[in-house]
Parts: sequence; C-alpha cells; structure tokens
Amino acid sequence: MSVHHSSSGYETGAKAYVKGRPSYPAEAAVWLREVLGVGPGRKVLEVGAGTGKFIAVLKQCGGEITAVEPVAGMREQLVPAFPDVTVLAGNAESIPLPDGSVDAVVCAQAFHWFATAAALQEMRRVLKPGGRLGLIWNVRDERTSWVAALTAITAPREGDTPRYRTGDWRRVFPAPGFEAIDERHVPHAHVGSPDDVIVKRTMSVSFIAALPPEQQAEVERDVRALIAGTPELAGRAEIAFPYDTVMFAYRKV
Repeated sequence: MSVHHSSSGYETGAKAYVKGRPSYPAEAAVWLREVLGVGPGRKVLEVGAGTGKFIAVLKQCGGEITAVEPVAGMREQLVPAFPDVTVLAGNAESIPLPDGSVDAVVCAQAFHWFATAAALQEMRRVLKPGGRLGLIWNVRDERTSWVAALTAITAPREGDTPRYRTGDWRRVFPAPGFEAIDERHVPHAHVGSPDDVIVKRTMSVSFIAALPPEQQAEVERDVRALIAGTPELAGRAEIAFPYDTVMFAYRKV
C-alpha cells in the first residue's frame, strides 16, 4: 500500500504535530476498556500511531501495546516518548504481525488515510476471533464561528487528501467479517495558548505541512490574522479549541 503524498508533511511537521494536536477525553479510556476490551493481559495494536498521541490513552488501560506507523518522522517522535512500546514500520495493508495475534486494533485520527477493503481484511487477519476494531477521531466543532473560519482558510488547500469530514472512509462499511457494535460522540476541548492549539495545530495538518515554505507562511499569516481579529481569541493566554470526539467499534465475526 502506497502512502498518500500529503503524508509527506508529517516528515517535517512531526514536532508541530506533537505540540498542536489535542489529547483525548477521559471517555476514550472508558470506551477502550468497556467496548474494545483493552486491559491487563490483552494485546492491542494501534495502526497509524503517528507520534503516539493515543498511546498515552492506551497505557491508562494496561495490556501489551504494539504500534505500526509508516512515516519515519513520526516514529522518530514516538520511539523515545514510549520506549516500552513495540514500534514497527508498516502500514494498514501490510501489518508485520502474525495471524490472530492481537485482541484489539485501534486507529486514532488515522483510518481515513487507509480506508480500503484490503486494509480492513489485514486488520481482521491479525485480530483474534471475536477481536475488536476501534476507530476514533477528534473532529473540529465548526458550530463555533471561528473554527468554521479556520476551516475556510485550510480547506481550499487540501486537494485530494483523505479527510474524516468527507465521509469517504464510511464507504468500506459494512465490511465482510466485521459487525458494528458501538458508536458514540463526546464533546472535548484542547486547552492551551492560541499559538499552540490553533497555529501549531493548523501547521501540523498534513497537506499544510507539505506546502512550499512561502505557502505555509501565507497560511500562518491568515491564521494569526484570524486570531487577532476574533475577540474571544485575541490577546488571550489560554483558549479552548472545541472538538467532537467520535468513536466507532466493530467485532470480528
């Protein structure tokens, strides 16, 4: 499976990704335990683990964690941050693990990159009988006007980059060998300085980080102008970026 050209932005933007991306709400750990069965004595695989934003949530649950990530720049951030996690180079259509070797597979902020029938069957292959597949995203809450305005700055530059918000990832479901067992939505917020949670978050977006330097600078100027022109953002030491955390779970049948 080839990696989409927009993901090249993660090679150079991995450090901004670490700082700018939100963590996950407490409900995510509850979902992992109660729906996906992640916990002590269990083996869980994260596909598309990135810099390890979701690994911290997995570690709250216990169990043996393996992470697969195709982008070297991301792995360079992930490995030192979580030295006790097994980190493998690979992708969703070529997972370097044996058949039936894990109790759960999770994809955090990632499944839209590899939403293919082949990837689903590869994840099914490594799951034990009755194993669970979990998909989770932090999605911008565009009911807030400045969040919608931020999307208006970035969306024209996304090209054919796979995105959660297009809904294209849903086309692979229903999928042979999987049954849907859970869906939930939880409000969430990324609290921090505007520079961290808006500017760094925007510049860490794959298709923005992959732009030529002059175009990246243009995006940053536009984002900073948005902050300066928005009363609830301008001059604030700390703001809350609103998200909707969405979680979907499937059982191997």
